[in-house]
Amino acid sequence: MGELIAFPRPEKAPAPQPEPLWREAVGHELREERRTTGRTLADVAKDAGVSTQYLSEIERGRKEPSSEVLGAVAGALGLRLVDLTGRVSRTLTRVTGPVCLAV
Repeated sequence: MGELIAFPRPEKAPAPQPEPLWREAVGHELREERRTTGRTLADVAKDAGVSTQYLSEIERGRKEPSSEVLGAVAGALGLRLVDLTGRVSRTLTRVTGPVCLAV
């Protein structure tokens, strides 16, 4: 009898990484801005009118803040909401790349 030769198996492509959630990207940008400016959680939370715990949860991407809260936190950091959303959009584009839509 002859020898069995196995067919080569195609290598599996690595599973695509899930896109980051918007709230995670927003939290990351807020934390980076706060750290860059050398401010504490308590300081920014007080200026924004939110609790330190809530701001911490926003920065860690655990809470989905309202636009009013985002505006208050961004303002406490000296940012406009449009600045924050622009940064988040650029971050998400770098992570996930452009989307091609079929026409």
